[in-house]
Amino acid sequence: MADALLGPAEIRELAARLGVAPTKKLGQNFVHDPNTVRRIVAAAELTGDDVVLEVGPGLGSLTLGLLGAAAHVHAVELDPVLAAALPATVAERGDAAKLTVHHADALRIGRSALSPAPTMLVANLPYNVAVPVVLHLLAELPTLRGGLVMVQKEVADRLVAGPGSKIYGVPSVKLAWYAAARSAGRVPPAVFWPVPNVDSGLVAFANREPPAEVERRAVFQVVDAAFAQRRKTLRAALAGWAGGAGLAEKVLVAAGVSPQARGESLTVEQFAAIAAAAIAAGCGGKLSASGRRHEEVDS
Repeated sequence: MADALLGPAEIRELAARLGVAPTKKLGQNFVHDPNTVRRIVAAAELTGDDVVLEVGPGLGSLTLGLLGAAAHVHAVELDPVLAAALPATVAERGDAAKLTVHHADALRIGRSALSPAPTMLVANLPYNVAVPVVLHLLAELPTLRGGLVMVQKEVADRLVAGPGSKIYGVPSVKLAWYAAARSAGRVPPAVFWPVPNVDSGLVAFANREPPAEVERRAVFQVVDAAFAQRRKTLRAALAGWAGGAGLAEKVLVAAGVSPQARGESLTVEQFAAIAAAAIAAGCGGKLSASGRRHEEVDS
């Protein structure tokens, strides 16, 4: 794999040849350090049977590393120039037969477009859509057994935060619904072109069964409402959702949660218990305007 990977000179030469300039709009920061690629691939702990879904392959530096470790790679690229060029880059340095390129928006791609079905998500995600992309793909692709994503360090910290942390919030709880997540290390800015003004972080996750037999959408509504006013007690924060502070208190007590608690102290299992209690009581789901948002969007 050492000879196949792209270094700084190859990345810049390829970009120049394609007339590509990284854009902030698409969140493009290309990895140009082969050792970082090797580190990501190793941390992903892929098997030779894995089918990898990579979002935002860019010029193909990580793609080449993944192809050396997996059975197949689906590369989803929004930029039409990069999507068109990737097969040729891989053909020069790797096994193009193991690659399928999708010129598509990762926030819209569905399972029917991905065959063979992906088993791992491994990607250097654009900073501006990292959390929505991860949550959308976990909801859409039940065949995923886990993954490793590189995101802005601040976002990585939020994704792996636990109850009681000041940075624990909507992304933390929603990822916990799907998977057990952990930090897999920091990535310095110098390995990217252009150099970002923030550190990046690696988040590894292993999928699991949902922690409760409650509809995900119902649980996520509770999460959104609780964190829309995170400084308030749950009795107050969930009032709009439940149909009144009294009803919110009734549901919380039935779920075994203190009405004086705050959302940042609850586990995903406790949020599920609140949703279940609301369903049993025939209330809930009345999000206020401040709490209304798509269930997969970052907060």
